[in-house]
Amino acid sequence: MTPPVFRFAPSPNGYLHLGHALSALLNFDAARAAHGRFLLRIEDIDQSRCRPEYETAIYEDLAWLGIAWEEPVRRQSEHFSDYREALAKLARADLIYPSFESRADIARLIAAREAGGTVWPRDPDGAPLYPGTAQAMPAAKRGARIAAGKAYALRLDMAQALRQSGALFFTEAAGPFAGSEPGEREVVQAHPEVWGDVVLARKDTPTSYHLCVVVDDAMQGITHVMRGQDLYAATSVHRLLQALLGLPAPVYMHHRLILDETGQKLAKSSGATALGALRRGGATPDDIRRLIGLG
Repeated sequence: MTPPVFRFAPSPNGYLHLGHALSALLNFDAARAAHGRFLLRIEDIDQSRCRPEYETAIYEDLAWLGIAWEEPVRRQSEHFSDYREALAKLARADLIYPSFESRADIARLIAAREAGGTVWPRDPDGAPLYPGTAQAMPAAKRGARIAAGKAYALRLDMAQALRQSGALFFTEAAGPFAGSEPGEREVVQAHPEVWGDVVLARKDTPTSYHLCVVVDDAMQGITHVMRGQDLYAATSVHRLLQALLGLPAPVYMHHRLILDETGQKLAKSSGATALGALRRGGATPDDIRRLIGLG
């Protein structure tokens, strides 16, 4: 029997905090318990925010926690050709199109519609769905804008993608903090339509989180994706892309989040205390396990 493969995939755009520790340790512990494999992936497609010192700190923090991983580590910035190939496959199926509006342009379009009484739909993260105006642009005009160097985003034509895929489902497994008995599994219907025409790449970055995560998981042979509950809704988009690209679907498990004193999830952007700071303050790996409920 092929051993299960788990992974932890942080972005080196800040220092790891307790929320990352929970996800990393859950995956590492699960891999050991199942006599499986544990992989580390560095999600560094955002070259404007990722820093070498953050990546170095990731390795140091994980090793301090007692986590070991297989080498070599997959770094997304070294595999842009894989994502371009996936985009090309979607393009050949007429499933993507360029849009040229900036975020400010889109905000103005939606504000104008809402001013007229329309309640504009939002995605699960609260962002307004793309109005879809670029779909009506003639192909020649699109090509001319791209040739002229205009900034653009490549979007998935959600309606067309759903016509090709049909109904989709994913397997959600129970586990630590999952709210049900370990070992239970639930077949969940995917609803990618709630995300609208999601961005899959931009002119300056030939991929997005949604695209690269499904490509990477397939190329690394990931069988179990254990990640935070905040990514549960995104699984529908990932399941759709797997179907369109002919990629296998792993088993998913979404664990609880570590919250701050205000009830918000810990985040680098909000200044969550870094693991390195806790270590320098005298905390031990056992202390970290107790703090995140794994004691």
